[in-house]
Amino acid sequence: MKLFENFQLGKVTLKNRVVMAPMTRSRAIDNIPNELMAKYYKQRASAGLIISEGTSPSPNGIGYPRIPGAYTDEQITGWKKIADSVHSEGGKLFVQLMHTGRITAKANMPHGTITLAPSSIKAAGEMFTDTNGMVAHDTPKAMTNEEILSTQNEYVIAAKRLVNEADIDGIELHAANGYLLNQFINPQSNQREDQYGGSIENRTRFVLETTIKVADEIGPDKVGIRVSPYGAYNDMLSDYEELEDTFIYLSKELAKSNISYIHIVDQRVAFGAPDFMTDIKKTLKDNFNGIVISGGDIDSIEKSKSILESGLDLVYVGRPYISNPDFIEKLQNNIELQVPNMNTFYSPGAEGYTDYI
Repeated sequence: MKLFENFQLGKVTLKNRVVMAPMTRSRAIDNIPNELMAKYYKQRASAGLIISEGTSPSPNGIGYPRIPGAYTDEQITGWKKIADSVHSEGGKLFVQLMHTGRITAKANMPHGTITLAPSSIKAAGEMFTDTNGMVAHDTPKAMTNEEILSTQNEYVIAAKRLVNEADIDGIELHAANGYLLNQFINPQSNQREDQYGGSIENRTRFVLETTIKVADEIGPDKVGIRVSPYGAYNDMLSDYEELEDTFIYLSKELAKSNISYIHIVDQRVAFGAPDFMTDIKKTLKDNFNGIVISGGDIDSIEKSKSILESGLDLVYVGRPYISNPDFIEKLQNNIELQVPNMNTFYSPGAEGYTDYI
């Protein structure tokens, strides 16, 4: 069956077309990847590709409690242990670089950091902190051009170190779900009047520049990007007049950079977003003319096949992988999937994390 056949992703050969989606699990104590995380990813290495949880390229991007970073020696060493554990089982691992931007709380951020975003617009909603429980999001500082350049450089340095020092197979840039790269794309959070705001070309400029800089550093075949058109999560505008044109332009420009893939998030099930107004997955596929990953509520061979039969290339699976580290084996043998315990999604420790075996 096509789903379980090898697939060539750039220079990386995947053993099947199932992608373990990036999912925040909040086990990185002091923001350092650790042995428990290495065990978690190793258990799930039968996926064709694992995309790691969101990992900040900067202290300024640590929005959630206990999420990993990739900007210190200790963090890079931790990611090396995780990469080695996944590779020991024949798996492949891309690390997702996620700068949370305005989706943050000061209590979660390292000392001396700044909450940055395209514009000084506070996001609706609240953020969990270990010290104070739920608190309102910080009001961000609108980024200067100098801060834009330095933040892009943080992405480049993190990507370079992860690939060259930690032996990670590639990098996914998180331009979805309301985080910093998405904040530049979306007019809800980007009300700049300079070259990074206003028009489609300007709102996508930060994302495209960052992508090109990372690709130039580590090679375009090692770079993917995640987007969420029609996504409402984290106070994004789910639909606006130029949405389809924005993502058509973005996909065409990304095609010029020869990056490995576009990963389209479907927020309709897990995030409760409204229905798509257009067939945006097909639109991006047609304009990117390269490898496209998508999914959404995938828990069976039939649902996986529907993604591939629609013309897309790889299928992402999210929450079922939390409680079914042997997801591939269960799918192949028609074994009932275990339901995850939502109470332990973001708690520290092994419970609800590595104890589903």
